[in-house]
Amino acid sequence: MSGKEKKAAHRPLTRSENMAAIPSKNTKPEIKIRKALHHLGYRCRLHHKDLAGKPDIVLKKYHTVIFVHGCFWHRHDCKYFHWPKSNLEYWQPKILKNVERDTRHTLELLDLGWKVCIWWECSTRNAQDFAWSLTKFQTWLPNANDTYLEL
Repeated sequence: MSGKEKKAAHRPLTRSENMAAIPSKNTKPEIKIRKALHHLGYRCRLHHKDLAGKPDIVLKKYHTVIFVHGCFWHRHDCKYFHWPKSNLEYWQPKILKNVERDTRHTLELLDLGWKVCIWWECSTRNAQDFAWSLTKFQTWLPNANDTYLEL
């Protein structure tokens, strides 16, 4: 494909099927983070139903929760997020509602004394970024004064 050619857009049904196939839990970034944390000796619970937002990973010993956010679904300010070109009247409210819900859950958990880490999908995509985020997380975790971290 030359630089001037563009990919053909998916038909609406194909796009819908693709989006529906994306799981809400046990995603590739989430599994990658869980495996790395387990390898480092951290033990966790998954998708704790009694906590706001059902955090992806709960490190009870450290009173810490981790949400693994997809850059598209949670509107991360990175190169992987862009507004869809079609059906924006559907996607914009949906994504903005996700962001609002994320903020509400984070504030609720912080008010309950939990430490909250938001781990973005983009920081798991290459080895160098992932290694950096793991190091940053390990430095942040024992610090009692810092209750919020975004990676």
